[in-house]
Amino acid sequence: MNAKILGNLGETIAEKYLKKSGYIIVCKNFRCPIGEIDIIALNKNSLVFVEVKTRTSTKFGYPKEAVTYYKKNKIIKVAEAFLAFNKKYANCVFRFDVIEILVDPKTFKLNNINHIKDAFTL
Repeated sequence: MNAKILGNLGETIAEKYLKKSGYIIVCKNFRCPIGEIDIIALNKNSLVFVEVKTRTSTKFGYPKEAVTYYKKNKIIKVAEAFLAFNKKYANCVFRFDVIEILVDPKTFKLNNINHIKDAFTL
């Protein structure tokens, strides 16, 4: 399975998990010239920008470790662009979460999901 398909699988798993947890999905794969945010959702009174990382093993580290300083800064800039395009969310409290997903390398079924709330800040 190539990285794009694996990433899409992880995002689908994360979306189902968030919905089951009471989140309302606002946008998936928000793109702008700066980059992309995987999922944007409402949770109670917070707008949540979610980065999803999916792997089939931890051989090269946990998925969350792929959210580097550079990646965090990029996500923050994309979030700012989203807020500029969507004025109705401008006064919302917001946070940045990471959802790391491990799937079985043979069956691609979910092995583990770890939702890291408030994973990083501005």
